[in-house]
Amino acid sequence: MLIVSEERASELMTETAGFAAVEAVFAAMSRGEAYNFPVIREAIGHADALYGFKSGFDRAGLTLGLKSGGYWPGNMARGLPNHQSTVFLFDPDTGRPTAMVGGNHLTAIRTAAASAISIQYLSRSDSRTLGMVGAGHQSHFQVRAAAAQRSFERVVAWNFHPEMLDGLEKTVRGLGLDFERLEQPELCQAADVIITITSSQDPLLMADWIKPGTHLACMGTDTRGKMEVDKHLVAAASVFTDEIAQSVTIGETQHAVGDGLLAKDAITSIGDVINGTHEGRTSPEQVTLFDGTGVGLQDLAVARAVVDIALDQGVGQRVDL
Repeated sequence: MLIVSEERASELMTETAGFAAVEAVFAAMSRGEAYNFPVIREAIGHADALYGFKSGFDRAGLTLGLKSGGYWPGNMARGLPNHQSTVFLFDPDTGRPTAMVGGNHLTAIRTAAASAISIQYLSRSDSRTLGMVGAGHQSHFQVRAAAAQRSFERVVAWNFHPEMLDGLEKTVRGLGLDFERLEQPELCQAADVIITITSSQDPLLMADWIKPGTHLACMGTDTRGKMEVDKHLVAAASVFTDEIAQSVTIGETQHAVGDGLLAKDAITSIGDVINGTHEGRTSPEQVTLFDGTGVGLQDLAVARAVVDIALDQGVGQRVDL
């Protein structure tokens, strides 16, 4: 079995490789060649932690495994990230473990890759202003991945805690882009593409703020009650997602579907667009929305990509089990 540490995985994994891995597995999901197993997520009754498993099998890529981890809110005081995860891969022919990979950096990469894929396939090619709602750790990955898909000239941003925008501005200006702080209504009128990356359970963006032609990628924490944008905005948009079953239960569409504003069968898998079985955006004025819920197959795909890179470079630690 190959062990790729968190530090080594961070060194090896690139945003380009992450995009390719997630794009391929979304396409495989759409073709019915890859599927996610039921998610387990539990409060363990210790250290206020949430712990769980995401797993699945990609028959096209012969990737089988699981991501184990969760959220420990006291970790920052220990000098550790609050989110902790590890990915385990298995040989689909024998069931034997083949790799253990640090998953914290990979989780950020695969989340950013999903929104970047939606921008590539659904946003207007002439998009020049990126809106960021949220300025936490993940926002930096989101901005870098988005900037690789369109010729953005500036980023407009808002955050619950305005002081956190300083760090995001540094990242944005490092990409050679202009940066401006705006309140949400003004941000919506300025932005051609908007990424939300928060843990909000109350709408931060309203339907009548969004201008025609906008693409939204809702990438924040997915759980029951999650709501980053107004449910009427969701209902009015052309909606795409990574996995429909997860979107309507813990994703951004749960409220619009639950209240009868949006039919489940009106939601399209982003893999259908990648495979060319759905046309995606059909007009310059269309508002498109991608609900990125984060599926286990994404984690397995990027972990497999890291393992392949590690094997090619002859790095990582081998152990016999």
